[in-house]
Amino acid sequence: MKRDSMTNRVERLFARLRAEHRCGLIAYVTCGDGDTVSIVEELEAAGADAIELGIPFSDPIADGPVIQAAAQRALARGTTIHDVFAIARAVRERSEIPLIAFSYLNPILRYGPERFAAEAKAAGIDSLLLTDLPPEDSADVRAALHAQSLGCVFLLAPTSTDPRIRKVDKASDGFVYYVSTTGVTGTRNDLDPALLGRLDEVRAGLRKPVAVGFGISRHEHFTLLRDHCDAIVVGSAIVRAVAEGRSAGAVVRTILGRE
Repeated sequence: MKRDSMTNRVERLFARLRAEHRCGLIAYVTCGDGDTVSIVEELEAAGADAIELGIPFSDPIADGPVIQAAAQRALARGTTIHDVFAIARAVRERSEIPLIAFSYLNPILRYGPERFAAEAKAAGIDSLLLTDLPPEDSADVRAALHAQSLGCVFLLAPTSTDPRIRKVDKASDGFVYYVSTTGVTGTRNDLDPALLGRLDEVRAGLRKPVAVGFGISRHEHFTLLRDHCDAIVVGSAIVRAVAEGRSAGAVVRTILGRE
């Protein structure tokens, strides 16, 4: 089934960002680590344009120690995919902010792609980003998501070849997630010096908008990147603040230069 274009909040967001000539901010939270609904509300009030709802997983190989620890805390509290959907429903009662479920493939396969897609749609989730699913192996998952008018988002890396860029661009719905550096997630003081040049090369080969994530934690990073991408993703800095009992919203305001 081919999903109609411009049918969900994620795609509408990127169209609006482009019309406003503005770089957006996507905030990541680990569901079940703290009062997630209140954290999402705080992030939106601080200026976040979309939320990634991280589904805690026991083997998060792409994540650094901060998000790994958050996932372990959430799992220790018994957080399940059902709880993630409950969080999404609670957010939807008060907000139309785009919601992107962030997961590894294994939990989705265990749950069942069709079941996951139907319940995600009912909960108000717009898209699913799978860190370890390549486009060439995604037909069944994408079909299940598209049947519910949900998007499927794929990743590119600095090492991605031109054929891979074209394949991901074609397969990804709404936007492409560009990993700013090789390695795992985590806050960094300095971004890779080669990032901007490579990002410009990749962006020139994309038809879809591009969001950049991994390691972005400071206002200087946002200032450096905002003219080279459509959105930035902030994760570890927010998750660390939650773990330390600090304001997640203050992280967003600081990165946007509003605090």
